[in-house]
Amino acid sequence: MIIQKGNITFRKLVHDDIELVRKHRNSHDVSQFMEYREHITSDMQELWFKSIDNHHNLFFVIEYKGQKIGLINGKDIDWEKRSMETGIFIWDSKYLNTHIPLLAVLIFGELGIMTFGLKAYAHILVTNHRAKRYNKLLGFKLCEGQEGIENQLYVMTKESYIGKAKFIRGAFFKLTGKDDTILEFENHDFNSGFADFLFAQLDDGNISRVEESNGSKRLYFKTI
Repeated sequence: MIIQKGNITFRKLVHDDIELVRKHRNSHDVSQFMEYREHITSDMQELWFKSIDNHHNLFFVIEYKGQKIGLINGKDIDWEKRSMETGIFIWDSKYLNTHIPLLAVLIFGELGIMTFGLKAYAHILVTNHRAKRYNKLLGFKLCEGQEGIENQLYVMTKESYIGKAKFIRGAFFKLTGKDDTILEFENHDFNSGFADFLFAQLDDGNISRVEESNGSKRLYFKTI
């Protein structure tokens, strides 16, 4: 599964990528902003991947201009209640203080929130001021009873996203253009049943066109 808009591409996490992710997840630059900060072994990473390689967890490697720079996810997705927990980390330091992380979150939000109708939750360490700033710009609000907690829970609904992020989304469209966001399912997505499952979850009213070739299917989503 591939999501693409402009120079940013998300590729669904596969087993071949988990050692790369583990390497960067163990680095101090990343782990200092995580609730779990102990060293992650290769065996632990294998068990983790087995636990998230399913329809209720969507983890993507972020590529910018063909370079792998980070990881973004929607995890613990409840398709009946339409909710998920989101997260992102950028391991390429030269992009940390640029517009790229925000663009990645907006692309993910346009699909997850606007197309799949998912309410988003996020845990953010109280000391992670950069993440709190980004998330509040997007419409995340601190959940009730989270004051004074180290790893605080935030929530964003479709309404809060549209209302709070309207100016950010305007800048987003200027940077990426109003070209459709592309969601591509590859042959193995159909073989595993994943593509058919996800088709059943989306709002197909936002699809502008569909292209099929060589066992893959590309859906073009209108910018909302």
